Amino acid sequence: MTEQSQTTEAILEPDLPIIDPHHHLWDWSLVPRHAPDGHSFSDILARYPRYLFDELRADAAAGHNIIGTVYMECGAFYRAEGPREMAPVGEVEFVNGVAAMAASGVYGPFRACQGIVGHADLLLGERVTGTLEAEITAGGGRFAGIRHAAASDADPAVLGPLHGRPAGMYADSQFRAGFAQLGELGLSFDAWVLEPQLGDVLALAKAFPQTSIVIDHVGTPIGIGAYKGRLDERFPIWRASMVALAALPNVFVKLGGLAMPFCGFDCMDGRVRPGSEAMAAAWKPYIETCVEAFGANRCMFESNFPVDGWGCDYATLWNAFKRLAAGASADEKAMLFAGTAQKVYRLG
Repeated sequence: MTEQSQTTEAILEPDLPIIDPHHHLWDWSLVPRHAPDGHSFSDILARYPRYLFDELRADAAAGHNIIGTVYMECGAFYRAEGPREMAPVGEVEFVNGVAAMAASGVYGPFRACQGIVGHADLLLGERVTGTLEAEITAGGGRFAGIRHAAASDADPAVLGPLHGRPAGMYADSQFRAGFAQLGELGLSFDAWVLEPQLGDVLALAKAFPQTSIVIDHVGTPIGIGAYKGRLDERFPIWRASMVALAALPNVFVKLGGLAMPFCGFDCMDGRVRPGSEAMAAAWKPYIETCVEAFGANRCMFESNFPVDGWGCDYATLWNAFKRLAAGASADEKAMLFAGTAQKVYRLG
């Protein structure tokens, strides 16, 4: 069992079926990605230079009943040759191979990568259709949608090595011309933005009401860099944005990503890892707000591993989620832990 799968806690509700709707796979051990010394992402890459099927299986076998997963794009295994806009097809080809390994049954009932969310450059406008169609083919029936992250902030200390995306991408006319192709092809869209950018997702969702949009990581509250010490101050702003998004029936939200460094929670520093009770207490206002606003049928718990491995191990993370869902009914738990993911990503 890998280090990241270990926990000293007893597993809560070990029989509850879980579909993890957001994880990555990568191997930067031979082609390392560098982050500035001292930045939290350097810690993530140092701890997880390689996170592939074996590492995912070890985490999934740590005690919780993980029955399946949805892969989320992360720029891994792009094609080295051919047109640049087709490079992301390589990631889908790779992940579909992992899914086929799991589906063989050789590794037991765990079905990794039942759904695949890839990347395509929507700034290509209508030209992106060729990439999307190639990814649908490469996904072998598992390709569900794309993510085109737009997380951006004027302060480079917030995103570190991920800094540099242009502000306002989701309002760009070329981007929207590309986004329109998703509805034509029946694909969903995962949006990763930071809390101050949630209005951009709101405008996009209003403009394309027939396309399912999933907000990653509860909208990524920020408490570092220029926002250090302001998490409580900005909570009402975040909440108002999420309530406005919840009024749109085509918008869904992933409950997770809170073990990343962005929030700046007092109980998490990337070194001393809190137990599930401490994490649940810190995250409760965000999770409860989302479930109350969206309802269990539009919320899904996510691991965001290995990125959330910065703050906790996989097993403890799901214990925290189960503590947060303790007051939910059996039907609500079924949606939060598996049903919503099945519906949104059209899992068989």
